[in-house]
Amino acid sequence: MKDNFVINLGRQLGSGGREIGEKLAKELNIAFYDKELINLASKESGLCREFFEQADEKASKTILGGLFGSRFPFLTEGAYPYNSYLSNDSLFKIQSDVIRELAEKQSCLFVGRCADYILRDHPRCANVFISSSPEARIERLMATLEISAEEAEELMEKADKKRSSYYNYYSYKTWGAAATYHLCVDSSVLGIDGTVEFVKEFVIKKLDL
Repeated sequence: MKDNFVINLGRQLGSGGREIGEKLAKELNIAFYDKELINLASKESGLCREFFEQADEKASKTILGGLFGSRFPFLTEGAYPYNSYLSNDSLFKIQSDVIRELAEKQSCLFVGRCADYILRDHPRCANVFISSSPEARIERLMATLEISAEEAEELMEKADKKRSSYYNYYSYKTWGAAATYHLCVDSSVLGIDGTVEFVKEFVIKKLDL
């Protein structure tokens, strides 16, 4: 593990954070994890991936709208021993274990999911947050999702609220605040590729690669 390094990347919806993370991981020849974590957590726990999809980056509550402590007797064999209780906290614990195991085995880049907090004791990590101007975010969402400016703005507001609630709940820190990360970058200033290069130079210097 001593030679492994980790980049934890937080992002605003529409900032191009996922694309930046993917390109950065490719440039540095390291593993990239975003939605893939859902499949891995599902496989590791024996739970349906739908549970993880519904809980993805959402603060604590029970799944499927049930009462706290609702039992699900249909867990597959080898599932994590949570007495068959499904809550977002339980799913967060499973996903956290997966993230730690991956970081133990290899160098990787994680997008979101409180990875910077989960890996806070990792000896070699760089925590980065990608933001962007509202105008650039709206334009990007309109182009990628083929939606109106009003729909893009509404989507942004909901995503920011969801991600900040999730991050603040599990990390006890503040999502998007400069003091939370090693580096915060506005991707609308340098563009996607320019931001990739900027973050890459920072990571190389910080982690002495």
